Amino acid sequence: MIRFFISRMEKKYRQEMLRGKIGLLAGIFGLLTNLILFLSKLIIGLSANSVSIMADAMNSFSDSISSVLVLVGFKIASKPADKDHPYGHERFEYVTGLGVAILITFVGTQFFKTSIEKIMNPTNIHFSWITLLVLFLSIIIKLYQGIAYRYAGTKIDSQTLIANAKDSFNDVYTTSAVLFSVLIERISGLRIDGYIGFILATYITISGLLMVRDFVNELLGQRPAEKEIRQIEERLNRYPNILGYHDLLIHNYGPQKSFASVHIEVNSQWSLNQAHDVIDLIERDISKKLGVHLVCHIDPVMINSEEYVEMKQILKKVLKKLNGDFRMHDFRIRYKRMLEFDLVVPESNQLSEDKIKTEIARELRDLNKSYQLKITFDHNYLL
Repeated sequence: MIRFFISRMEKKYRQEMLRGKIGLLAGIFGLLTNLILFLSKLIIGLSANSVSIMADAMNSFSDSISSVLVLVGFKIASKPADKDHPYGHERFEYVTGLGVAILITFVGTQFFKTSIEKIMNPTNIHFSWITLLVLFLSIIIKLYQGIAYRYAGTKIDSQTLIANAKDSFNDVYTTSAVLFSVLIERISGLRIDGYIGFILATYITISGLLMVRDFVNELLGQRPAEKEIRQIEERLNRYPNILGYHDLLIHNYGPQKSFASVHIEVNSQWSLNQAHDVIDLIERDISKKLGVHLVCHIDPVMINSEEYVEMKQILKKVLKKLNGDFRMHDFRIRYKRMLEFDLVVPESNQLSEDKIKTEIARELRDLNKSYQLKITFDHNYLL
């Protein structure tokens, strides 16, 4: 059903409006189905005197609130950029996702107490076929809900909807466990309701904490996916007239707003206009093909200088001897015989910056190359 509505939306709305519309559709769908599940489970939980069914009902209630947060989040996230928010409002989707995760965690922790009390003072579950029917239908609805959330989330690259999909699939497992406890007590008389409730509380809490971690990482700014890095690298490799590139940084202000910067190495004999034309072409190409707003910095390289070529090769050999993972860029020879370059240091490196500089200077002296060194150490760039 949700695929049908999304298909109609794709024909009706422009791409920039489509994300918000699909998000609102998913939120409304989730709110309605979760409210139905909450009320159904609440009624049978009270009538059956089952703490695990009540825990499952409150989990559905928290899912209803999550759906409200999704609706609010997509409404605000779809607002255009303004004076106070020049990069738009898309990151608000991460804020609502964090709210959903915190709510799930809170609900899980509250049921630890109830479940422990049930374990200490067990009571019988009042069995009825209506109870079994409602729980079984709940599993079917949650399974479809998870599939719908996952489809919509993948369609618009929404981590909030994908998180809701994971939560829906989690609910399939938890409701199945509740159904299992009801059947076990009916068949064998074993009172495992409190234990099942405790397991569900643990599962809900851990799931919530993991989601909190993921959304906090999104808000803090984490390393982009390797696929995104490789896509930019692949586009840059299409330009044979540039000599190289480095110091790539990528950051985003929401799922559809990515910004990047990179240093491009060009022949130092190029005119400023020639270098600008190439850089401008690269920026427009990556913006059009990948949707990334790229800013390029020009690094001139003296490829026609014999001294430059010789010393660059010597330095590469020296660095390889110190650590095979060292990478150098922005190499220049300044006045007063000074070698200036940036050194990319891997996380595995055990040498201090002073030790590295001392070792490089010693190696150059052994080769009878008398130069001063000015090294900028890089640690956190993507390329």
